[in-house]
Amino acid sequence: MKILIIGGTRFLGRHLVESALARGHEVTLFNRGKTNPDLFKQIQTISGDREKDLDQLSGQWDAVIDTCGYFPRIVRMSAEALKDKVRSYVFISSISVYDGFGKIGINESDPVGKIADETIEEITGESYGPLKALCEKAVQDVFGDRSLIIRPGLIVGPNDPTDRFTYWPVRVARGGDVLVPEKPAAPIQIIDVRDLSDFVIELLQQNVFGVFNATGPEHELNLGTMLEVCKQVSGSDANFKWASVEFLNQNQVAPWSDMPAWVPDTPEDAGLSRVDISKAIRAGLKFMPLEKTIRDTLEWEKSRPSDHEWRAGLKPEREKELLRLLDVQ
Repeated sequence: MKILIIGGTRFLGRHLVESALARGHEVTLFNRGKTNPDLFKQIQTISGDREKDLDQLSGQWDAVIDTCGYFPRIVRMSAEALKDKVRSYVFISSISVYDGFGKIGINESDPVGKIADETIEEITGESYGPLKALCEKAVQDVFGDRSLIIRPGLIVGPNDPTDRFTYWPVRVARGGDVLVPEKPAAPIQIIDVRDLSDFVIELLQQNVFGVFNATGPEHELNLGTMLEVCKQVSGSDANFKWASVEFLNQNQVAPWSDMPAWVPDTPEDAGLSRVDISKAIRAGLKFMPLEKTIRDTLEWEKSRPSDHEWRAGLKPEREKELLRLLDVQ
């Protein structure tokens, strides 16, 4: 196949490129050349801004994969510009599109969130999901049954710029007392970026379209198990100190950012880490062992500069302060 990827050099995009190339497909990139510009020098790159330079996309492709669409106006522009140049449009969306997470087992037919002002172009905790849902609609309006909508959960693994998972393998590997949230049984869902990439390319190869939740693993995973596997893989002496939701709230420790990959297991969020992925599994989504994801994440993290500024998780001084407070409770 000939595949056009919008983006393609940061995280999911770069793994999609590698997955496609490994299967013998021809890849063209369209991006601004700002992120990792020296990556994939061997493949054709069309330099441009998707808001201003869509006229530079002269050619024919079997599919386009849009990894970085956040505003419906811009996504619709891309879809309209490509409707006669590509056979199918793959849009990388998010499980955040759903209208609430009180239901356990949310599936692809459940309602998506709405936003009062559909023209807003500012990403916040409230606008992100509904805007992604409107982007999906823009693609479907133009491409109809030639559209493939992927709704990933938390994407993890090597090259992740967000640190929303990387924090845990690295922190656990450092050992000692580790502040961890809520309880070992708190559910989490994650998907290795390489599993997600392989799944998308496989669907394209099989001419499968529609909407797919894409997270994992195939069984329910909890925080305690994930942390124990981090400890086993790194061989550390980590001692997990479980802090209640009340303690974390009292001390302004935020879910998802200060305590990555986790949100409190409350009735209103009971379904956030229990999303139904049975449709994707039937379509061929496969999962590598958690041990491999953790090991490869740790190995990749060693390649980063030592003064890298972490984008998620607690700074060591802050964690020590919280551990002291926890001990004197």
